[in-house]
Amino acid sequence: MGTWQAEAEKERLELRAKLHELLHRLRGEPNTLLPFHQALALRPQGEHHLGLRTIEVDRIVGSVDRYEDFDRRFLPKTPHTLERWKRLRALQLAGVELPPIEVYQVGEAYFVKDGNHRVALAKTTGQKYIDAEVIALEVPVPVEPGDTLKDLILKAEYAHFLEKTRLKALIPEAEEIRFTALGRYDLLLDHIATRRYFKGLEEGRPIPWEEAVADWYRTLYRPTVEAIRRLGLLKDFPGRTEADLYLWVMDHRHFLAQELGGDPGPEEAARSYEARFGPFWKRVAGGLKDLLKEPLRRIC
Repeated sequence: MGTWQAEAEKERLELRAKLHELLHRLRGEPNTLLPFHQALALRPQGEHHLGLRTIEVDRIVGSVDRYEDFDRRFLPKTPHTLERWKRLRALQLAGVELPPIEVYQVGEAYFVKDGNHRVALAKTTGQKYIDAEVIALEVPVPVEPGDTLKDLILKAEYAHFLEKTRLKALIPEAEEIRFTALGRYDLLLDHIATRRYFKGLEEGRPIPWEEAVADWYRTLYRPTVEAIRRLGLLKDFPGRTEADLYLWVMDHRHFLAQELGGDPGPEEAARSYEARFGPFWKRVAGGLKDLLKEPLRRIC
């Protein structure tokens, strides 16, 4: 009876996996497990064994070496994984207790070291918890269960930035700097290097890298973000972050400095950016305001 039921469930599972794959393709969404090697790009600073723990199945998001055999929901994708799933399901239906799995914990998420098929079985049968031998990695930017592969790559870039700048060590109260597009942290490193160069010219001395990092954060990044918050600019650009807007406003500030012949500062740069690139109705309102001011200038 158990073998027959497992076979029937396997056939439904195969159909379900194909349907999910089709839906994800139509939506243009990723449908893959997170690879553990991408988590290693987060610059782990150590690891320690937590021993046998009961963990939430929903927080298992990736695999060390079998991430191509399962989809985002841990549904088996290949004939071999489906057959293996069926055998485990038959054992489960027969009352056999399966051994604990082995996982790496990275932030709030888990990556399977051993027991991928057992995880697939747990997820597809609605199991909420599973026993696991847990090895925790200490990372500067933790992974969360809802992260996509792009999120993981972005966090790896942020980890590299933190390692390069030592920002958290230099300024413990420094807030997180998160982007929605790849390659942006390299631009921040360019900002720091530029600030270092000009500060050296201003003060007539070589500026240590650590001093340049702290100075960039305190005189450029934080004042610009504070101006963005005061103006409520973030709500005009849904889906973006303060760090995204910081780069845009800084580029606009450079443009204004050339246009006006002097640095307008973070507040005026942010206000001007909103007027030129914000929602259509704000740009129209800004244009009408300028038109109303023009007759007054002529009278004066």
